[in-house]
Amino acid sequence: MIATLARSDKLRPLDRGAVARAIEHGARLAGDAEKLSTQIEDLADLLRESDHWAETAGRAVTGAEDLERAIRARQDRAGRIRQRLQEEISRGTLLIDTAGERTGQVNGLSVATLGGFSFGMPHRITARVRLGGGKVIDIEREAELGGRIHSKGVLILSGYIAGRYAAKTPLSLAASLVFEQSYGGVEGDSASSAELYALLSALAEAPVRQSLAVTGSVNQHGDVQAIGGVNEKIEGFFDVCAARGLTGEQGVLVPAANVKHLMLKREVVEAASAGSFHIYPVASIDEGIQILTGVPAGEDDGYGQFPEGSINGRVERRLAEFADRMRSFGHALPPGKKPGRRVRR
Repeated sequence: MIATLARSDKLRPLDRGAVARAIEHGARLAGDAEKLSTQIEDLADLLRESDHWAETAGRAVTGAEDLERAIRARQDRAGRIRQRLQEEISRGTLLIDTAGERTGQVNGLSVATLGGFSFGMPHRITARVRLGGGKVIDIEREAELGGRIHSKGVLILSGYIAGRYAAKTPLSLAASLVFEQSYGGVEGDSASSAELYALLSALAEAPVRQSLAVTGSVNQHGDVQAIGGVNEKIEGFFDVCAARGLTGEQGVLVPAANVKHLMLKREVVEAASAGSFHIYPVASIDEGIQILTGVPAGEDDGYGQFPEGSINGRVERRLAEFADRMRSFGHALPPGKKPGRRVRR
């Protein structure tokens, strides 16, 4: 097909490296390492532009370097918004940490599409916890910025918390979750695992590595589920880290189910091969929280108890403390009075 397109437009022939690069680009357009895009016109446009660069270089045959140059030129033409956002992160206007540790704070990842060009960007997600009536407040939804699928994701992680840690005691938790410095709509559930990690970190008082970013949705059993735009999300965080200098500690947690979709740009592949950037496929929340905090997640002993000092054990103990304080608070009130109402003497 590539040869037919080249002949029909009277283009230079392509060497085997160029054909391989065109096939890689087709898989990238499909968003799947096991499939190829059927967007023939897009491929034809790429071949025409590659032929121009081969002519400029004085070559009789189009090579892989010509396709690479054409692909980069496309990205540069369409990537003005991405470049401006990356610049604001580099200047510290948009707050994104790529080093150190913070409690209740996780780097989430999103994808924006403008004019057919998609790119990924990191977002700071934070969680705060306190004594309350068992509700997790989605600030995006309260501000009418969160879509229905995003709200569903927050409700699912609330179900996970209640079902795993508060099966025998009242869930006496009040928590709030928010995308910091987000002033537009938030939709999709691909950040629900990042929100859950932030919430678990806040409850366990366990700092999270800010050199890592997270994408993936979660179900009520704690399984991390596949999401879309995985390549763009990884590359968005990689670009921020690369601009600040790769340290070998940075990386991205992705759902294990998305590994077959990885078709990353060459810089990311080379950095991963060199060990200066990492991609961690995870299948469960327990796997992810252990990577993010460096503390074992801890397994249930079959009687609803988690090991002392583990993340799950610390979360369970904190929620039990909230429940005890709520009961004590209720007992201190006169009959008929509810917590939170002023008692007149």
